[in-house]
Amino acid sequence: MSTDLLENPARTRALKVPGTGKPKKKKLAMSRGERVRLVIAHASIYAAALIFIAPLVYAFFSALKPNNEMFAMPPTLVGSQVKWSNFADVFTYGPFMTYIFNSFFVSIAGTLVVIVVSTMGGYAFGRLRWKGRDAVFVLFLATMMVPQEVTVIPMFIVMQWLGWVDTYQALIFPFAFGAFGTFLMRQFFRGIPYELEEAARVDGAGPVRTFLQIILPLSKSAVAVLAVFTFMGFWNSYLWPLIVTVDYATLGTLPVGLATFSGLTGTRWDLQMAAAIISMVPTTILVIALQKHLVKGISMAGLGGR
Repeated sequence: MSTDLLENPARTRALKVPGTGKPKKKKLAMSRGERVRLVIAHASIYAAALIFIAPLVYAFFSALKPNNEMFAMPPTLVGSQVKWSNFADVFTYGPFMTYIFNSFFVSIAGTLVVIVVSTMGGYAFGRLRWKGRDAVFVLFLATMMVPQEVTVIPMFIVMQWLGWVDTYQALIFPFAFGAFGTFLMRQFFRGIPYELEEAARVDGAGPVRTFLQIILPLSKSAVAVLAVFTFMGFWNSYLWPLIVTVDYATLGTLPVGLATFSGLTGTRWDLQMAAAIISMVPTTILVIALQKHLVKGISMAGLGGR
């Protein structure tokens, strides 16, 4: 082997491994500064993760403590007893199973309605061409700047007109036509190549068929992002269910149930903590299950289109 070949790093990387026909990649050594920056970056990430997860860990172990040790000084992570029975005792105080069922029903039904409305609206604003489209979209997007506290009274009056107060419809439909989901889907749809849609038109497909068979199958990641955000929004909603629900024992959701749980259990802080942990399980499982789709959908939804 010639010295010229050894002295040329670019040519050294292109050396082929005998018998394989594949170029041998040279592993570049990291400099000391790069190693230091890598260590600092990893340490920062782990420290941030620890800061965010520490309250959840403390809450979980607090749910296993005896009630008289919840505010013991100095505070301890683990109590003198590990009482797994606290999680079972939660269901003996009030209609907690009803709260869970109502939250699941409202969250799933609301998510399905939002997905249908947002995907159709996003397709109309992002792919179809019609007069005044951009102006209408700007006005529609401006509704995101209005706080929920401003709209609850008009929405409640509308629910009274419709006779929907203290019904599941009132918990689902007022938030089914928000601008966030439509904006998210519009941004994703605009990143899909128009050539696919034009090819579908050449084959005789109309707008509805193109939407159902071309656009939606390519938008699974964005739909997953929208589903997770919407489900969590319905699951954690407190103000609107508190206002529009009268019979909490029948139509109360988990956030409202946790608020009334304090009165039912008195000073049983251990059971309140256990109930809060139970309420976090479904959304945690959902985020973990759709993690890959969330990362892909969020990154792709931010891409600009035509």
